[in-house]
Amino acid sequence: MHSEIAIDIDAEPALVFALAHDVERWATLLPHYARSMTVERGPDGRLVADFIARRPLVPILGLGLPVTWRSRTWNEPATRRLRFQHVVGATRGMDVTWRIEPLPAPQGGTRVVIEHDFRPRLPGFAAFVDRFFTRPIAGRTLATFKSLAEALATIPQSEAAAPTNPPT
Repeated sequence: MHSEIAIDIDAEPALVFALAHDVERWATLLPHYARSMTVERGPDGRLVADFIARRPLVPILGLGLPVTWRSRTWNEPATRRLRFQHVVGATRGMDVTWRIEPLPAPQGGTRVVIEHDFRPRLPGFAAFVDRFFTRPIAGRTLATFKSLAEALATIPQSEAAAPTNPPT
């Protein structure tokens, strides 16, 4: 199974990449993530991290199903790529690539594309995972990063750089 999900964001690619590449903060930034915890940190900056996201079942009641996995993850700043290799969980063997790319002028902004490649042994399982795991969670993740980046992009640089507690 190969699937893609994308979103356009009215913010610069550098800002979007800065938000998205910090997977250790995902549980703080993304309300549907209960955990993003580093298990191992390599000398090259690569991480092995455990993730728990809530897949909404009855959104109006706030009920969701916890979905867990462990990924090797790293980023490629020169090309603004995020990479994930799922190594534990029902999605073991899934490769995920985030592409964070500038949109052409005059529109400007950023397009984020998340690609999922998954070839499980069980026939039909990939389609199930894509429908009930990949798309709902990735879609919410993209929508949240869009909201965050666009909100931050509207803050004037002078205010964005100001300390929250000035020195006394």
